[in-house]
Amino acid sequence: MAGTSASASAGEILALVRSGRARTRRDVQEITGLSRSTLALRMSQLINAGYVREVGQAAGSTGRPAKILSFDEARQLVLAVDLGATHANLAIVDAGGQIIAQAHAELRIEVAPDETLRMLAKRLGELLARAGRGISEVVGVGVGIPAPVRFATQRPNNPPLMPSWHDFPVGETLRSLLGVPVFVDNDANLMGLGETRERYPDAPSLLFVKIGTGIGAGVILHGEPERGIAGGAGDIGHIRLPDAHHRCTCGASGCLATEASGGAIARMLRDEGRDVLSATEVSRLVGEGDPRAIALTERAGHLLGDVLATSVALLNPSVLVLGGAMSAHGTTLLEAARERIYERTVPLATRELFIASSSLGADAAIQGARHLVIDQTFSADAVDSRLELVG
Repeated sequence: MAGTSASASAGEILALVRSGRARTRRDVQEITGLSRSTLALRMSQLINAGYVREVGQAAGSTGRPAKILSFDEARQLVLAVDLGATHANLAIVDAGGQIIAQAHAELRIEVAPDETLRMLAKRLGELLARAGRGISEVVGVGVGIPAPVRFATQRPNNPPLMPSWHDFPVGETLRSLLGVPVFVDNDANLMGLGETRERYPDAPSLLFVKIGTGIGAGVILHGEPERGIAGGAGDIGHIRLPDAHHRCTCGASGCLATEASGGAIARMLRDEGRDVLSATEVSRLVGEGDPRAIALTERAGHLLGDVLATSVALLNPSVLVLGGAMSAHGTTLLEAARERIYERTVPLATRELFIASSSLGADAAIQGARHLVIDQTFSADAVDSRLELVG
């Protein structure tokens, strides 16, 4: 990185501290080659801005005690928003991952985006007030939506579940309402990012599959989401299945989501006269041992496994995680998908593959949003730009 030269900036030093590569001023000096006077100036900038603290004493230090450098996580608050087709999970979380407050809101994602975003801004303000915190303490907002997102523009790109949101300035609108930076990504990307950073930090590749009202996947390579050229990487819910004919929200017929999602199973149960409205209700029925819900979920797992076998053969990931509402109760879906993946994929692709349900559950997107915001707002360039304005 650029921070290994004698011209290392304050932002690059912060990156060294955040990564754990530098624990003391001496570490920074050895890595960067900065003079003592320049290092003192850079550290003064970071400490005065509230980005770094010097705490404790490094073990084994001789002579003058060397204090440990620490990214001041508790002072950096993130607002996290996980939007689903029928709900929104909201949270205040600090940079270290501590959830300070949470709230849940019911919504319909097909409602006009400006109305939905105004509601979210209001609810986030209420959540801050309830926690006794202020917007001035917030470094950014991370938003996950059930749609492909062009990350460069922070706008949804032809989202089947929410067509009125296409190319809507989600980030810009929320920023104007809240007055802080906003970063938007696909919800499965954020879930995969959260799961990777919190549970599988050493995994070189992870495939996260969200099964709820619809189906989507997040591809995480070397700790970062692979979004594709138009934000469509991982959009497996719209892969066509043979002999499937139900009409999909994307306009096509026979998509995986029309047969294997929680929303699809709820539809099948309603067609049989059952009062089941959502993927969450289907998952609950599976957990309660409902025979029909279990049978349909097992079928869904086999169909999902057929598609994921191709994904596993193509990506050869080290970890495959199933999350979303359908993974909340029991392992029926997971076991059926695993069975079909092993049946249809050569041992080379699965011998070192770890398959599991999400360990973070509903908080996967919250933690992913936190990492997204911290990565963006505390990149070396972003930090240097802010310090330059202050200076």
